[in-house]
Amino acid sequence: MKYDFDEVIPRRGTNSYKWDTPAEEDTLPMWVADMDFKTAPAVIEALQRRVGHGIFGYTKVPETYYDAVVKWFGRRHRWTIRPEWIVYTTGVVPALSAVIKALTEPGDKVIVQTPVYNCFYSSIRNNGCEMSANPLLYRDGRYTIDFGDLEAKAADPKAKLLLLCNPHNPTGRVWTPDELRHIGDICLRHGVFVVADEIHCELTYDDHDYTPFASLSERYLLHSATCISPSKAFNLAGLQIANIIAADGNVRRRIDRAININEVCDVNPFGVEATMAAYNESEGWLDALRCYLWGNYEYLRQLFEERLSRYPVLPLEGTYLVWIDCRATSLGSDRTTLRLQEEQKLMVNSGTLYGPGGEGFIRLNIACPRAVLADGLERMARVFER
Repeated sequence: MKYDFDEVIPRRGTNSYKWDTPAEEDTLPMWVADMDFKTAPAVIEALQRRVGHGIFGYTKVPETYYDAVVKWFGRRHRWTIRPEWIVYTTGVVPALSAVIKALTEPGDKVIVQTPVYNCFYSSIRNNGCEMSANPLLYRDGRYTIDFGDLEAKAADPKAKLLLLCNPHNPTGRVWTPDELRHIGDICLRHGVFVVADEIHCELTYDDHDYTPFASLSERYLLHSATCISPSKAFNLAGLQIANIIAADGNVRRRIDRAININEVCDVNPFGVEATMAAYNESEGWLDALRCYLWGNYEYLRQLFEERLSRYPVLPLEGTYLVWIDCRATSLGSDRTTLRLQEEQKLMVNSGTLYGPGGEGFIRLNIACPRAVLADGLERMARVFER
């Protein structure tokens, strides 16, 4: 194999939030959504060149940065972006928060499709807005959108935004073009602006292609803002860089002002260099990573089929976060999570973290060498097989 994703790289003692938060050294953390792999070689080389320069003053984002983003999305996702539509910032969560600040007033409602990424809730709350839940439907082991409920929620005059998670964290769905069009038409009908968190867009599997919401029509493009970053796919979360794509000039000016008010308008030199190296030189590495992650998912699914069949594993269409139905324990998500940690020193995320609809589920991060995954699954089996 050209890239060695089986290499186990110790991360404890590196100030890793994921690995250094647990006090006990034999705890296995499979919770925080970053990966236990080295990033792409071209990214490492670019960062080494930048470190070798030795001066780390304020950063001016060059035209070549915008060119890298534009060409990547055109080449990989058939989405034509203009450089002037791009607003850079320090991360997707600051991006979401800035867009909410820019386009709502305190007291407005923001629709989310639950269960969903927990930071959506804090971003809504911190901007003085009210969360409006459009619960996903869980039937026959798969999540779908309740479009009737979405229509009703969007018709509320106080509803101003929909935070769309595509691919969806934590359920692993990659929304199809038809589903996205249905969402878009409902939101256009009721004047609800779509804010698309597409941070996991590079990590899709088994013919479930990612479709940028804004790429589907000119009207969707002008009534949406898309938040993207290379951080998940290339393991760059600590470098703090993301982009907001907003085609409407007035919307973009309001977002830019909110980013300045929130003081998240300066990025660091490493994030800029890493983004360009990822998008310009690391396509082969990303494709190999996707194959490895899919192999991890198949390994997990086989173990569950053979030994833990009482606990359905949701289909993984995108992300590296596996959503597991643990309702057979009757313990609830929080107690199940606590039991895994106390009895086997395995850290996972409780489904309750993701809001309505998360009770009874856990989220497991499988972006790790297969030997580490096997260790984590054995720990889980020791608890679930009792």
